[in-house]
Amino acid sequence: MSTENTSVVSEFIFVGLADVPELKIPIFTLLLLIYVITVVGNLGMILLIRMDSQLHTPMYFFLSNLAFLDFCYSSNITPKALSNFLSVRRTISFLGCIIQLYFFVALASTEFMLFGLMAYDRYVAICNPLLYTSIMSHTRCIKMAGGAFTAGFLNSIIHTTLVGTLSFCQSNEINHFFCEIPPLLKLSCSDTSIAETLVFICAGINMLGSLLIILSSYLYILFTVLQMKSAKGRKKAFSTCISHLIAVIIFYGTGMFIYLQPSSNFSEDQNKVVSMFYAFVIPMLNPLIYSLRNKEVKEAMKRVMDKNAFSHLL
Repeated sequence: MSTENTSVVSEFIFVGLADVPELKIPIFTLLLLIYVITVVGNLGMILLIRMDSQLHTPMYFFLSNLAFLDFCYSSNITPKALSNFLSVRRTISFLGCIIQLYFFVALASTEFMLFGLMAYDRYVAICNPLLYTSIMSHTRCIKMAGGAFTAGFLNSIIHTTLVGTLSFCQSNEINHFFCEIPPLLKLSCSDTSIAETLVFICAGINMLGSLLIILSSYLYILFTVLQMKSAKGRKKAFSTCISHLIAVIIFYGTGMFIYLQPSSNFSEDQNKVVSMFYAFVIPMLNPLIYSLRNKEVKEAMKRVMDKNAFSHLL
């Protein structure tokens, strides 16, 4: 017990995604393409929202925050994962692992809360349209988003502190491609029961709490929409919600699979596959979902492109 507060290892070695040499180049190329699309898509969404005044609404304010989170989220994991494909030794220092873990948990926690805020915004817009501008004022939106970021980053301090004080004295080989809580807990030779319980409780409060807000908001929205007499009005209301619902289902489904299952059911290979999805694919999909299924975003893109084309002519 005297050695459990001190880590013996100074670095970790990632097993990675593929040990088959023939698969390294194809997977590297695919991940690089996904990362480029993620960066361009999310930064493009932020820039579009800032440039088009008609998108300066609470809905797109939260969407720009989501795009920023997805950019940071992907950039925290993907560059290191890509470099490991080109490295003989796929290592990360103990401190580097803790830093990567901290930002991963902080950004993921914030994103869950942000999805809840986006659902609440849609509830106010559809169920209380006359009070929308007063309830969802710019100042209040900033406070809500700031609260989500603060809570997410404070939540991450708890988990990274617990993981950072564990002992890793038997092996330093992580069967993963980035520093995530479940594989690190499995690797530790300390008693991880407290850390596992706290992860389950905090993840449950974060995911299920924000999911409760989302479900409650959409139940009210559904009830309100069904009472609308205009078919056009019902279609418009549903169209503003469907993109958000698709993103919620994808993100919450993968998160719950990893963090809300008993540790006895934990499978490193399954965890790696699911982690690939929410580490690489979801940050790329979010801007595509919101742009391809959103008429206002498409119109804003057209206005910005027409404006730029006109300025070049002048």
